[in-house]
Amino acid sequence: MKHVRHFTPSLFLSLVHVCLVQANYAPYFFDNGARSTNGNMALLSLSEDTPVGTHVYTLNGTDPEGDPVTYGLAYEAGSRRYFSVDENLGNVTLIEELDREKEDEIEVIVSISDGLSTVSEKVRILVMDANDESPEFINTPYIVQVPENAPSGSSIFKIEAVDRDTGSGGSITYFLQNIHANKFTIDRHSGVLRIKTGVTLDYEKSRTHFVVIVAKDGGGKLRGDNKVFSATTTVTVNVEDVQDTPPMFIGTPYYGYVYEDTLAGSEVLTVVALDGDRGKPNSIHYRIVNGSEGSFEISNTTGAISVIKSPNQLKKEVYELKVQASEVSQEGETSVYTFATVTIRVVDLNNHPPTFYGENGPQNKFELTMYEHPPEGEILRGLKITVNDSDQGANAKFNLRLVGPGGIFRVVPQTVLNEAQVTIIVENSAAIDYEKFKVLTFKLLAIEVNTPEKFSSTADVVIHLLDTNDNVPKFSSDYYIARIPENSPGGSNVVSVTATDPDSGLWGEVKYSIYGTGADLFLIHPSTGIIYTQPWAVLDAEVNSKYNFYVKAEDTDGKYSLAEVFITVLDVNDHSPEFNENIQEKTMIIGSPVKIEAIDQDAEEPNNIVDYSIMQADPANVFDIDQSTGEIKLKSYIRSLDIIHNITNNKDCIWSVVVQAKDRGSPSFSTTAVLKIDITEETLHKGPMAAFLMQTKDNPMKALGVLAGVMGIMVLITIMISTAMFWRNKRSNKITPVRRIIKKRQTPQSRAVRMEWLKFKRPSNAAEKFVVEDDAKSLHNENSNNNVQVTPPPPTAPVPPPPPALAPRVDPPARQVPTVSGSLTPKFINKQLKKRGHGSTHNALVSELKMKFEKRNAAIGEPHI
Repeated sequence: MKHVRHFTPSLFLSLVHVCLVQANYAPYFFDNGARSTNGNMALLSLSEDTPVGTHVYTLNGTDPEGDPVTYGLAYEAGSRRYFSVDENLGNVTLIEELDREKEDEIEVIVSISDGLSTVSEKVRILVMDANDESPEFINTPYIVQVPENAPSGSSIFKIEAVDRDTGSGGSITYFLQNIHANKFTIDRHSGVLRIKTGVTLDYEKSRTHFVVIVAKDGGGKLRGDNKVFSATTTVTVNVEDVQDTPPMFIGTPYYGYVYEDTLAGSEVLTVVALDGDRGKPNSIHYRIVNGSEGSFEISNTTGAISVIKSPNQLKKEVYELKVQASEVSQEGETSVYTFATVTIRVVDLNNHPPTFYGENGPQNKFELTMYEHPPEGEILRGLKITVNDSDQGANAKFNLRLVGPGGIFRVVPQTVLNEAQVTIIVENSAAIDYEKFKVLTFKLLAIEVNTPEKFSSTADVVIHLLDTNDNVPKFSSDYYIARIPENSPGGSNVVSVTATDPDSGLWGEVKYSIYGTGADLFLIHPSTGIIYTQPWAVLDAEVNSKYNFYVKAEDTDGKYSLAEVFITVLDVNDHSPEFNENIQEKTMIIGSPVKIEAIDQDAEEPNNIVDYSIMQADPANVFDIDQSTGEIKLKSYIRSLDIIHNITNNKDCIWSVVVQAKDRGSPSFSTTAVLKIDITEETLHKGPMAAFLMQTKDNPMKALGVLAGVMGIMVLITIMISTAMFWRNKRSNKITPVRRIIKKRQTPQSRAVRMEWLKFKRPSNAAEKFVVEDDAKSLHNENSNNNVQVTPPPPTAPVPPPPPALAPRVDPPARQVPTVSGSLTPKFINKQLKKRGHGSTHNALVSELKMKFEKRNAAIGEPHI
């Protein structure tokens, strides 16, 4: 300080000058324009297809003092690091791939430092779009239902695709593949699908159309090249049938023959017509329009044509019948119809057997591949079979039938004259099952009808079936029953369910799931069907021992079946018996037992069956206990208080007994408690009232209730007598003194007895409960004392109330369980025993018993022993 005081003004000015010379100025970035490649990276834009590792920019700045500068890049917390910088040269390199669709703007903090000062700026780099995304169709698959009478040019569906690129790369145009072979057109901008102008749909020709649609973007640059991306999808157009097609005959042309020996009424041939609208067919009625000349008739339902004259009455050799087939609606109205010509010849030669022809001449084997379960009534169009008999008349008449599994197909016509096209029609769709038969084989038999030669021929018809998803997964059982111990850990296997689907390929794969109110604690493996408990599940038979839910087996098309699962949680001995109170006090009348009760909260036997025993009593051999009921009574030789007084001089004695409640589970649990028993003798008062008062000694409210009832009855009787006396005096015009009525009222004697008993009753102190160290849980007992019973009980004693419902089990907090030790005999008894000793007690008991026997023998006059 002294040195500073001696500074001269000139010296101070020189020091200030030195400090000003040494001042430092902060570095700064050079200004840059929109297309600059060096500066502070402001206004920088990069295409999202810029390759990783590209040098994208150069940070450039200077320091006013000319000191060397260093550069740095920083990012906000949680942001992705897209760039790195050479701190000396300022070269910025792309280190992370850019994606404009995820992040179109990047914030970077650039800094420049001269070692003493650092200047930081936040800049934004714009990510420019590149054509790197393909169009995507939304809301697929596309399935459209279109009625066959939809007008041409009408729109039937709108396809929509999106492209996340911007500009031309995000614009989408639509067009169809095979546009010339298609019955549809599409608006290239809106994606609306229409039926071509001048084109109509026909259910009878094609029931389903598959339209392949291409969505193409407008193209754009990607890594220097012009790229165009596209996507395709298929629209399934299902044509719905409407009534717009007349019926058509099957097996035309029709030829029939009548032989010379043909009987009148014989069937010549059968014509068959079907509704051209296969989706909603109407029934067909037949009639002959002309050409019959009264010689033939036709069944209006079956189409069977019969000759109604004998052949020698037929005037022509060839008859041409014009047959009409009309559709009849469900309302019975005839709508559209069609005609067929039936040629019937009258001949009498038979020298050719029937012969089957295919497309290339005579053929004896025909094969067809088809899907299982075709619609009933469908014609097997893939079979091109013609049968011909070159004979004339009856000689060319033969029957056709299929030999093989019956009821699956029928052949039309069944009767042929000369020649017919053979049609096989599905009759039982359910029997055409790929899971039962992969191949169906039939014999097509043609046998002449009315010729003695019975010429015939056969052809094999082989039908190969293709599978469809026509089966539902089926469980091996409608329900499953399982049992699991309650202490099973989470994730334990419970039961395995099995379902099978006979379909082939993916259709036969089954996926399992469970649902229902009882399924919360369980899981199922979707492919194996193993049901197991949740990892966190805790089963407790005392809380819920039954669970019930459903298991579902589903194939890939959503077909499913259900089964029911019943799970029983098996009880495990995990509860100790519990007394209703920690310490109990009982009053025992000599000759009557007292009862203790403990309840075990386990759910099943033998875990919840309790056995009772006396663990300790001082002196011993005074009490007995019933192992099953818990009734405690005195030894048979203790019949009066005198014997008790021979043991202890304290007349007001309370005995302490250690009792144990033990269940029968494995391992077994037990609980001990100290029971204080007050021993008294039966009251001196005799009669039912006294007995009742003794019974209700431990339940004063019961005695008070009975006493109140008796007093109420007496008041009612007094009122009735007073009323009767009032009416009697009113009739005799005399007033009866009130004293006569009052004189008849008496105080019930039972009240005095009750008051005397109340004075006699001593207050009781709570005793401690001693239990062994178990994980016990408290449960309220049913009437633990059961009152003091007098033997025999008086008939006027009321019936005890029903036991209360058991409260739900609640786990108590852990507590320290006291240990039983030392003598449990009351203190005043111990003092008497110390004075008298064990020998004096035994002698007193023997002398008392001897006196009792002597009195009894003297009363009955028996000799004394």
